[in-house]
Formats: sequence, structure tokens, C-alpha cells
Amino acid sequence: MNRILLLLTFLLFSHLGFGQKDFASLTDFYQTEKNFNGVVLVATDGKIDFLTGVGLANRQSGNLIEPTSKFKIASITKTFTAVLILKLYEQGKIDLQAPLGTYLPAYQGEAKDKVTIHQLLTYSSGIPNCEGDTGIGVYQSILSVDEFIDKHCSGKLENEPGKQFSYNNGDYIILGRIIEKVTGKSFAQNLREEIFQPLNMVNTDLLYSRDIIKGLVETYNLDDSSRLFYKDDPMYIENYFSAGAMYSTAEDLLKFDEGIFKAKLLSQKTLELMLTPYPEFYGVAYGFWVSDTTFGDQTFKAANRQGSIWGANANWLHLTEGNKTFLVLSNTNATNLPEFTEQLVILATGKKAIEFN
Repeated sequence: MNRILLLLTFLLFSHLGFGQKDFASLTDFYQTEKNFNGVVLVATDGKIDFLTGVGLANRQSGNLIEPTSKFKIASITKTFTAVLILKLYEQGKIDLQAPLGTYLPAYQGEAKDKVTIHQLLTYSSGIPNCEGDTGIGVYQSILSVDEFIDKHCSGKLENEPGKQFSYNNGDYIILGRIIEKVTGKSFAQNLREEIFQPLNMVNTDLLYSRDIIKGLVETYNLDDSSRLFYKDDPMYIENYFSAGAMYSTAEDLLKFDEGIFKAKLLSQKTLELMLTPYPEFYGVAYGFWVSDTTFGDQTFKAANRQGSIWGANANWLHLTEGNKTFLVLSNTNATNLPEFTEQLVILATGKKAIEFN
């Protein structure tokens, strides 16, 4: 009997070791062949199967990326915003079908009495894109949140609310301001009290351009013509506010993943509401995209959230079947993170990934 148990234990740990080697080989391939710089985390049921950091955190100093390095997580911030809105919904403080002006009476745009919280959450507000024709230019002049909303998120509606999907940071910036108005607390304080502290997320916060954060990697753009990396242009990250101004680590994001999918932050009923996709809007849910997604020759129900602000890029994927989590954080725009994540999923589910050896 003991010999059988010993054999089973050996086989189990041999299999785990082999899986980790495969993840490591795939990561090495993406680093050497596809310019990947960043952190990779694979977990099952909240337990880390693989975690590594590769590449340069700072190309001037030569500092290396570590598994514990902090990254700007760009639009993954929006999932935190969605959770805070849903917590207020659970408390009866927000009606998802109420117009935004109910909670933001000073708002001056046409959307005030026409656009609901639900429509902001699903990018179906019809409010013009806050970036207009200038793109990153709207983030290069420092503005208060109210000034940003007045100047960039209050235009005449482009579409009838609820009829058309149009991705817009402005929708989630408005949601962040609503959170502040309803609670009487700053967005950052809401994050800390409602999410970070309950989940012991000690390496995550809202970022301001004046901040010097130990362990936060620099971000770079790969120039297509010269194939050289250049540091991101200066901008005021705080202008992204509740749509994209946070930083975190892979391990902290795993805690957030656990908090969501194990219903630690929201009730099971509210979690189901959060993860309900709207096919007419390309499968968007509240803070995620949710769909039956094919990886190789297998299909799984997946919740996905990506983030991208110039060199700051991130991909977060959760498979509800098997409770598997994949986090890929990068400090450059050089690598196709969804493709990399797909190969990680294929390996994690016991299939052969691309030829990378």
C-alpha cells in the first residue's frame, strides 16, 4: 500500500514539474522570439502553478523584471470599478437602470437623464469617445476628474443609449465619479476599504504621475521601423482615473480574481449578474467580456479583461471550468498577449502548444 502511495505521489509531482517546464519553455520562446518582457502567472483554484518574470524593468538602468514587479494594469482598472458599482447596487445605493444624473446631478451632458448605469457599464451609453481625435492628448494636460468629465465626457450623444456598443474610457470615468458621490469617499479610498484590505492586496493602488512607486516597471513602445524601444511619452496617468490608472502585481491580481470568482466580494447572485454577457454588444459583461472561447481544439467558458495604455499591457483570463486563472503583464507593446495566453491555456489543459522547443 505504501509503495502504491509513493508511486502515485511521484507521478503527481513528476507531472507538475513537467507542466512547469512547459510553461517556462513557452515563456522563454515568447521572450526570445516575440520580445516578451513581463510576468506570467498560471493558477488553478487560486493556487499558483507557475509564476515567473522575464526581461527588463528599466532599459536605462538594466534592472530586471521580477515575479513581484508592479505593472500599470490599464483597463483592468475597469473591473475594480465594476465591482465597486455592484457593491453599491447590493447595498441598495445604486439602481443599475437609473439615469446617471440621479447620482451625478452636476453632470451637464445630454446623457444626464438618458443614459443608465447599466449602459455605462456595457459601453452602450452613446456618449462620444472621450479621446476624440487627439487620442492620448487628452491625458497630457492635467485636469481634475470633474474638469475631465465636463471637457471630454459631456458631449452630445452620438448614438441612442442602449442600442450600440462603443468602447469608451469616459463611461468608466463617469462611473468612478458616481462611486465618489454616492459614498462621499474618494475612489482610491473605496478601493482600499472595499477591495484591497479585505483581500490583503498590499501591492495595488491608484497611480498618480507624481508618485514614485518602488518596484513599478517603466513602460516602452517598440517602434515598428527602427525596431527600437522608446520610453512612453509623458502623460498624466491620473486622467485615466477609474478607467485605467491603477497598478498591481500578478499575485495581487490573483487575489482579486479569487475575490470575484469565489464570491468573496459580491454575493453569488450579483456575481452571476456581473458575468452575464450581452451578445449584441460582443459579449461584454460588467467589467469583463464573457463567452465560450476556443483554445486550440477545446472550448471553455471564459471571462477576459485586457488592458493597454501604450507600453503598459495586460491580459487576464479566467476559465470557470476548472477554475483556472491566467495573468500576463507586460511593460511593452511588442508582444501579442492574447496569443501568448491562448498557448498557456492549451498547455494548462494538457494539450501541445506551438512548436517552441
